[in-house]
Amino acid sequence: MRIGVLGAARIAPAAMMKPALIVDDVEVAAVAARDRRRAEVFAAKHGVPAVHDSYTGLMADPTLDAVYIPLPNGLHGRWTLAALNAGKHVLCEKPFTANAAEAREVAAAAAGTGLVVMEAFHYRYHPVAHRMLDIVHSGELGTVQRVETSMCFPLPKFSDIRYNFGLAGGALMDAGCYAVHCLRLLSGGEPTVTSATALTLRRDARIDRAMTAQFTLAGGATGQIRTSMWSRTLLSIRARVVGERGTMTVDNYAAPHMPSRFTVTVDDERRRERFSSESTYTHQLRAFAAAVRGESTNLTPPQDSVATMTLIDDIYTRAGLPLRTQPHQAGPASR
Repeated sequence: MRIGVLGAARIAPAAMMKPALIVDDVEVAAVAARDRRRAEVFAAKHGVPAVHDSYTGLMADPTLDAVYIPLPNGLHGRWTLAALNAGKHVLCEKPFTANAAEAREVAAAAAGTGLVVMEAFHYRYHPVAHRMLDIVHSGELGTVQRVETSMCFPLPKFSDIRYNFGLAGGALMDAGCYAVHCLRLLSGGEPTVTSATALTLRRDARIDRAMTAQFTLAGGATGQIRTSMWSRTLLSIRARVVGERGTMTVDNYAAPHMPSRFTVTVDDERRRERFSSESTYTHQLRAFAAAVRGESTNLTPPQDSVATMTLIDDIYTRAGLPLRTQPHQAGPASR
């Protein structure tokens, strides 16, 4: 499978270039960036054989089977649609689109094409995610009463594109989409937002730097997500499920190949489980390649993305903030 990379993004080496050296029958064959010089430097550093002058030029390359899209949030939907129109499979970074309406548009375009579209929630493909599901579904914890997920890290550089409303930025979009997705994964059904509270930027009150939301879950359980790119909570990447008989706590569920901890306590007996250190990104690329070959390995297809983006929209609405928009829809910043 020959993959083209759209944009010389910071995430691309870890998410695509290194895994491509490990996963069989995968080659990163081309790259394009807004600045050709950046693409040339990226290609030279990572051994990519072809550099295209534009994203459109890369899409038109008949030798490519698939594209990886690590562009700013607000550009994901547009270029996923372009890739589908060009007959390419797509691995698209999270969040899938700017909002749920755009996600539904992309899902409709992908339906019936035979092309693989996978949202890059890489943690979902690691054995830790599978084990979390196994424990919750096995009944070992008893009836689930509470699910809490968090994704908080410090990003005090407010000029960063992740704080740009015109590019569909905000803490909930960039960091919080992990917490939202993991809450959905562990809830056994689609959560309903009951309340949400945001901390916003002074220079643009539309942009959340932190968000907390409460939910009702299937069977009467409750849930919570916390996310932050700048707040008093500097670092928290945790999933916690509380049942009648016990608790499962996973620290760093999003990147368990890095320092992490998986603890289960049932009937006052505590154990810690350990897993392979292979990167979540390697698991993800292996699943993407298998899906392109026709195997049923796509765990984050467009319909899953629609559900995640719908919940994100609901959280923004409950918090009194506007939905994120595609770049051409963005208006002037609030003062």
